[in-house]
Amino acid sequence: MSHFPKWKIALVVFTSLLGITFAAPNLLSREQSDRLPSWLQPVSLGLDLQGGSYLLLEVDTVYVVREQLTSLVETVRTNLRKEKIKYSDLGAKGDQVTVRVIEAEDRDKAKEFLRKLDPDAALEVREDGLLSLKYSEVAVKRRKQSAVEQSLEIVRRRIDELGTREPSIQRQGEDRIVVQLPGVKDPDRIKSLLGKTAKLTFHLLDDSTSTEDALKGRVPPGSMVLPSAERERGMPESYVVRKRIEVGGDMLVDSKATYADGRPVVGFRFNAAGAKKFGDTTRDASGKFLAIVLDDKVISAPRINEPILGGSGIISGSFTVQQAQDLSLLLRAGALPAPLQVLEERTVGPDLGADSIKAGAIASLLGLVLVVVLMVVIYGTLGLLADLAMVLNLILLLASLSFLGATLTLPGIAGIVLTMGMAVDANVLIYERMREEQRNGRTVMSAMQAGYDRAFATIFDAHVTTLVAGALLFQFGTGPVRGFAVTLSLGLLASLYTAVLVNRILVFSWVSWRRLKTLPLA
Repeated sequence: MSHFPKWKIALVVFTSLLGITFAAPNLLSREQSDRLPSWLQPVSLGLDLQGGSYLLLEVDTVYVVREQLTSLVETVRTNLRKEKIKYSDLGAKGDQVTVRVIEAEDRDKAKEFLRKLDPDAALEVREDGLLSLKYSEVAVKRRKQSAVEQSLEIVRRRIDELGTREPSIQRQGEDRIVVQLPGVKDPDRIKSLLGKTAKLTFHLLDDSTSTEDALKGRVPPGSMVLPSAERERGMPESYVVRKRIEVGGDMLVDSKATYADGRPVVGFRFNAAGAKKFGDTTRDASGKFLAIVLDDKVISAPRINEPILGGSGIISGSFTVQQAQDLSLLLRAGALPAPLQVLEERTVGPDLGADSIKAGAIASLLGLVLVVVLMVVIYGTLGLLADLAMVLNLILLLASLSFLGATLTLPGIAGIVLTMGMAVDANVLIYERMREEQRNGRTVMSAMQAGYDRAFATIFDAHVTTLVAGALLFQFGTGPVRGFAVTLSLGLLASLYTAVLVNRILVFSWVSWRRLKTLPLA
């Protein structure tokens, strides 16, 4: 019974060496570990251990619906003019778009094409000739969910562009996003980047009226007044801009900070469709002014002297180098579908993180020492063998966290301490069963075999039920709770492996080598 297949021994040796290899980087400093390959890195420390910034963001989903209605108004306006249908009272009121068709003979024609504008918008006809388009609750909910998902992806892109190491970006609830940035001590720049919608659009200026008249309320239909972002350079404070978007920022494929005439500027490049639209616009509107609008502010409004057919250009302004880099980053990452509001902000200093690591390390070491001593006192050499298996369990756990790129948090350290206790608990069950079998008159080898075989069911049940709890914590928990669940689950798997296989090989090998007649358990 003391014979083990060579493949089992080889498996234990291989996993032990592999565990030591992946756990070893945790003994190195951050500078030393940075020189290692990407697949061989230490465990990433969470926000509560490393320090950093925590932001809770909320997506303004009301803005999404409002923008959709505004877009629908412009679509209705364009189509009515194209069809030469006289109308009045066109606008977005509440949760619907309304328009009155003046001529009775045009109403059927208007109804026909309004029904085809948007399949999600239901048309309602009133007796006074007023037509209204309203989105269904399902359509509104779908657009809101899409906006949150898109915002999550764009936030992730912006954070990745900054080069932040091991960020955690997760959705919380229906319209909130949690951003954890370990190692980031000053969140102001992060908040500035995430708080900007970065919606870039190109419009033509409306030269049919003056800015002074527009500010007095005489804004032509289809136009709007937007403030200038360049007031400090002597530019106009406001511009009258046509609402129609000539080219959208969603057609950008690249942007980068560069220099023109010795000043920082942002270069951009459109995709094929955007390049064609941009070329057509600059050719048809030669001699007019093109407003470059970012987040409802006019960055610049250059004159179109000649068609720009290459699909690329520059955005100039009173940018610093940092501002040009940030703007190019925002344009590369894409525009947010809705503004983000910072609901909660926390900054964890590195000193507090260091104190947490120190306290966690002391607790882990103290627990490890007490368990080691207790096992040796009660079970002698067999207890020492169980301690060796427990140390391997700890090594495999750290190696798994490192290999998977998991983040270790303070609750995760609690999971490690709990795992060590469960690891030796499995050995206690086995040793007590062996002691009972030996008292019943079995031989040494028979008692050991029966001890491992009959204790296995109890050990397996205990580990599986705890793994189910860990899976539920991971599925429904957030942040540190998930960290605890990951550490606990990996530790349990390592514990099951070391208690059932590794410790068994060690005990049988030692007893065979010493040729013991009785187990030192009584």
